[in-house]
Amino acid sequence: MAKENKPVASESRQDTVPFSNINYILFAVGLCIITAGWFLLRSGHISISPIMLILGYCVVIPVAIILKPSEKKEKK
Repeated sequence: MAKENKPVASESRQDTVPFSNINYILFAVGLCIITAGWFLLRSGHISISPIMLILGYCVVIPVAIILKPSEKKEKK
């Protein structure tokens, strides 16, 4: 029996970038919030620093990872 050659899945799939500029911007904002939270924690601000750390780690960074880039629809 001869094996049939099947097309490779990567040939039919369009190459897309998994992250867009907004993802990278949100990730950078999350890192800035986390860094500021650690500096505030070190300086003794125990009221706002945990809020900033939780906001950075649990909200901004996951949103930056989960957010899908918008697909531009081309008119044919």
